[in-house]
Amino acid sequence: MEIPFAESYKIKMVESIRKSTREEREHWIKNAKYNLFNLRSDQVYIDLLTDSGTGAMSDKQWGAMMVGDESYAGARSYYNMKNALKEILGFDYFLPTHQGRAAENVLFSVLVKEGQIVPGNSHFDTTKGHIEFRKAHAIDCTIDEAFDPEHIHPFKGNVDLTKLEKVLKEYPKEQIPFIVLTLTNNTAGGQPVSMENIKAVAQMAKNYGIKLLFDSARFAENAYFIKIREKGYADKTIKEIVKEMYQYADYATMSSKKDAIVNMGGFVCFRDEEVFKQASTYNIMFEGFITYGGMSGRDMDALAVGLDEGTEFDYLETRIKQVAYLGQKLEEYGVPFQKPAGGHAIFLDATKVLPHVPKEEYIAQTLGIELYLEAGVRGVEIGTLLADRDPDTHENRYPKLELLRLAIPRRTYTNNHMDVIAAATKNVFDRRDQITRGYKILKEAPILRHFTVELEKL
Repeated sequence: MEIPFAESYKIKMVESIRKSTREEREHWIKNAKYNLFNLRSDQVYIDLLTDSGTGAMSDKQWGAMMVGDESYAGARSYYNMKNALKEILGFDYFLPTHQGRAAENVLFSVLVKEGQIVPGNSHFDTTKGHIEFRKAHAIDCTIDEAFDPEHIHPFKGNVDLTKLEKVLKEYPKEQIPFIVLTLTNNTAGGQPVSMENIKAVAQMAKNYGIKLLFDSARFAENAYFIKIREKGYADKTIKEIVKEMYQYADYATMSSKKDAIVNMGGFVCFRDEEVFKQASTYNIMFEGFITYGGMSGRDMDALAVGLDEGTEFDYLETRIKQVAYLGQKLEEYGVPFQKPAGGHAIFLDATKVLPHVPKEEYIAQTLGIELYLEAGVRGVEIGTLLADRDPDTHENRYPKLELLRLAIPRRTYTNNHMDVIAAATKNVFDRRDQITRGYKILKEAPILRHFTVELEKL
């Protein structure tokens, strides 16, 4: 008989998690002002809020932490990280930061000015937040197929070249500091970008004299999809594909809490030594000295090992097949989600799961709360709350998709947990006709409101 698929690791340590009662969860979520971010972790049974910093590090990563060099300047750990970035991504210049949004803050402080335009493929929340905080504007140029959850397309994260060129023709190059390419495209459902599209975007950027930035949080997952879906890459290693991808990037930011499988850390890479020098001043102001940038030596060593492990096929196959397994279960139950399954998460199509909740009452957030009440499963809203208000009109922005993201931490849960998630989601879907009202906002921040918003049940 055919040998079934199994994980590419064995478990050495476990952490206990507690099942709660429905009554407890009703009390906890009310006290949290119906904001899933406000829940304590011990009030959650299966935590899918994010895959950022929530994965399980390997024995080699823990071993690397034991020999971390905590020198303030010029630590050995810094050079281990520098060598890993050069070997895997091919950049000569980099600055360590404590996480991805810090990398954006450092780089954007140099490059993004008021009134500028930053086109890209579905900028994620912190990226858009840093752009709009500087009174610039993000323009989404993602392909239309990404906004049809039922449409099967191997690279839904792709940039629509016609949309992008329209932006590049409309605005002078001095008004466009860079194009941002998010790998994989998180907001569109963890969907990958093809190598063909990467090359085409890079060529267009070059033709118009504009720089190209890779948001690299899940670059290794993107390389995996290129290997298994794109013609001509089946026989290449993940590391070979990554090297090819990054030859087209002028800058790269990364939240290393994703594909480098660490609990904290990030970086920004540069081709241009002059921009690196300018950014170094902001790194010292915001993060720390340029050879630690808000990270401990042990974290830099763990990150260097994680970059190597995270770009190995066996690890990526295990990781992405678990996400696909959850997608298969939901497909069997008839629950609508963004298809095909993404690299790091399943994105439930909240509008179809809860068809009776008005869009003004935050459909995806309502679904997230219902799933938590059902089984203690915590996801995160990728919808109207995250889209924030228009910076000019201050009206709600209603995105094309209302999604609830179920982000799967790396090497953390088993497929039995995926079964629980799928069953709980089915139960909510089965009683969808009973859920007709959502929530209203009581208090919100002027930017990135979804993290701290307070809601009231209607």
